[in-house]
Amino acid sequence: MHQVNLKEAQTQLAFLIEAAAGGEEVIITRSDGASFKIVPVSTVEASPKFGSAKGLVRMSDDFDEPLEDFEEYAP
Repeated sequence: MHQVNLKEAQTQLAFLIEAAAGGEEVIITRSDGASFKIVPVSTVEASPKFGSAKGLVRMSDDFDEPLEDFEEYAP
């Protein structure tokens, strides 16, 4: 956790923003005792890439075969 006063924060703003983006808690205190917390507003979510699960999914050879429990419903 980073806790700095306002004067220090003015000189280290870029560093404090990077720390907050990395998940660290950053608190800035003012001379009157008020405290402020820097938090990321939104994060960039990773989007799935085509083919990224190749080789991870397997289907059995009888996947398309009718199930025994449903024979009475089949035509």
